[in-house]
Amino acid sequence: MSTNLTSGIIGLPMVGKTTVFNLLTNSNQETSNFLSGKTETITASAKVPDKRIDFLANMYKPRKTTYAQIQFSEVPGLVRGANEGKGVGNQFLSAIRNADLLAHVVRAFKNPDVPHVEDDINPLRDIETIAVEILLADMDLVEKRIQRIQTGKKITKENAFELEVLKKCLAALEEESPISQLGLSEEEKLTLRNYAFLTEKPMMLVINIDEDQFRQGTYPGKEEVEKYAAARGIPVIEICGRIEMEISQLPEEDRAMFMEDLGITEPGIERLARAVYDYLGLISFLTAGEDEVRAWTIKRNTDAKRAAGKIHSDIERGFIRAEVVAFDDLAAAGSMARAREKGLLRLEGKEYIVKDGDIINFRFNV
Repeated sequence: MSTNLTSGIIGLPMVGKTTVFNLLTNSNQETSNFLSGKTETITASAKVPDKRIDFLANMYKPRKTTYAQIQFSEVPGLVRGANEGKGVGNQFLSAIRNADLLAHVVRAFKNPDVPHVEDDINPLRDIETIAVEILLADMDLVEKRIQRIQTGKKITKENAFELEVLKKCLAALEEESPISQLGLSEEEKLTLRNYAFLTEKPMMLVINIDEDQFRQGTYPGKEEVEKYAAARGIPVIEICGRIEMEISQLPEEDRAMFMEDLGITEPGIERLARAVYDYLGLISFLTAGEDEVRAWTIKRNTDAKRAAGKIHSDIERGFIRAEVVAFDDLAAAGSMARAREKGLLRLEGKEYIVKDGDIINFRFNV
């Protein structure tokens, strides 16, 4: 049972996509991809920060500590008109067709040394520019498939149904409405599953602000951006790439003081990683012991038997019971022995729906 979920980082050139990618994945990619003409998509894993794992690692002093992970892929900057016969926009976008979520990095920061491709700062315009490119990429895909079905020698019953659904999609896209808002039935979604339409994917806006905007708590066009996002149910996260970079380069012991001076309770990049994890409908159950403290990624509403399979197929196959304690209960008790004494540990069957932060020991027999 795999949950290798990927988030695609998209946006115009020179908006801070690579900075965000580097901060999330602890990478060291060149930040001037646009100027250097680089055209490859880069992928790496990001740790999902989790204070519960920190707490358990402190309690058990394990040989190994493993956090939940998400894959991030950064595509080179898109520009207005990328889909108008230039091909390059489609090429970049095809690299993230299999992503589960799109994180659109939007520039609000001012920096005369870093030119904006449209010459001025206007976040809402940039959001709409990328939205149009994504829409056109899907439209291109739909039109080609419709043509292929219509010019085929024989139209099967399945083809006829698919054609009907594709025409519905095309009509929506022509009205500048994403496929995600079509309200398709499960059968219709199943027909389209192999296309991986971009406008069907969940989207998140990451507004990259500068230090002055961070201190003032606002940026040009903030109200319009929030109104746009609220109308479409899109989450918005603000980060200051420059401050985040400074935090990441400080020794661990100096970070807390630096953040306190700036009034930051936690780095924005950590909020972003967790928000992506949550927005993808993911939770973590935990295992803890002297060998390893680990977060295991599962989809929300997963039962105990399938969660066991995340660790090993043998545990799922031979599942007997799950010994479960909620993280908050363990933290309040102070130790597993004390939690057991207080009756906070309980035995659950295979149909138990695992909750975020459950600490589980699986009993199994193969």
